[in-house]
Amino acid sequence: MQRMRRLAAILIVSAFGAGLSAPALANDPAGLWLTEEGDAKIRVAKCGDAICGNITWLKEPTDNGRPKVDKNNADASKRSRPIIGVPIVLSMKPDGSKWSGQVYNAEDGKTYSGNITMAGNNALKLQGCVGGFICKTKTWTRTN
Repeated sequence: MQRMRRLAAILIVSAFGAGLSAPALANDPAGLWLTEEGDAKIRVAKCGDAICGNITWLKEPTDNGRPKVDKNNADASKRSRPIIGVPIVLSMKPDGSKWSGQVYNAEDGKTYSGNITMAGNNALKLQGCVGGFICKTKTWTRTN
């Protein structure tokens, strides 16, 4: 009988713990996201204790018949790399109700401080900031 009580207690605690972890799943940014403009898809995934995101699709993947490259990158050695595959969400770590780290903007070739906040299961807000004062926020939609 004592053994049955212990087993029941373990099951109750396990069920309660599983219930507590469910909201974390709703705040998990891992997945495939369509940018606000609809011109790119970004795969966000765990990378160690952080999250990272790479461009996986472009609405217009070519420029003059050639694959688009990271031509605006501040690092000249990276300007010939294809845009598809470029990391743009960089080592964002949990920070309360958001993920904080850096964001690379391939349009201007610069890296900004940034964060991701989930806006439900199928939307996230990506914010990039200059000096912590001037910020721009984009909303991405979960996609297939």
